[in-house]
Amino acid sequence: MSLLLAPWTRLSLLVVLLVAAGVCVVLYEPQRLLSEGWPPGLPVGTAVLLFAGAYGLCTAAFVPRPLLNLAAGALFGSQFGLLAAVGGTVAGAAVAFGLGRGMGQEALRPYLRGRWLRAADAQLSGHGFRSVLAVRIFPGVPFAAANYIAAVSRCGWLPFLLATALGTVPNTAAYVIAGASAGSPGSPAFLASFGFIAVSGVVAAAVAWRKRHRLAPAPVGERAAQHPPVVTGASHGP
Repeated sequence: MSLLLAPWTRLSLLVVLLVAAGVCVVLYEPQRLLSEGWPPGLPVGTAVLLFAGAYGLCTAAFVPRPLLNLAAGALFGSQFGLLAAVGGTVAGAAVAFGLGRGMGQEALRPYLRGRWLRAADAQLSGHGFRSVLAVRIFPGVPFAAANYIAAVSRCGWLPFLLATALGTVPNTAAYVIAGASAGSPGSPAFLASFGFIAVSGVVAAAVAWRKRHRLAPAPVGERAAQHPPVVTGASHGP
């Protein structure tokens, strides 16, 4: 039992689980199954709940969210599609966060070395809601990667899920509207949603470029000044 509960055993099981999920996504393409529609006569509320649950499992298995958001809009329209997509987003984030927190955090935290990793961990641990909200609004970090990085940090459950729910709404809504209006690509709704997606991508790239120096490795001279050599041994003065 102690071997099964060892941190590296749990981490190994998590890696195996994620690899298996990724292989299933490649082989079976569950996003295509979601986009093919639902049985006729299924109540809208039930369909939205089922879609949100399937959406959450798919995102935890690394299915790209834009494809699922487009499918949600095509199936349910803008309003119900947005509800299904945001609900599925939060569900998928919770699944990934729980897996990472329970099976990977204890093994990986001792290896959070280097300026980049320490800076990311400090932000997520000390300012969880603000940091996750920024990551979700500016989609520069892949959704699944952000989930597992936050799980390894000391970010709390409530700030993580609340920031995910709020921060993913703008970009998710753009994709859902694009999916709902894909049949008329010249419509104002489709053009506006496509424009928002393009602009948000450019803004995310610009913000990442401007902030890159904060996470850049320190120059050799600066590192030497911050960590001067320790002199040991007895003095040999006169």
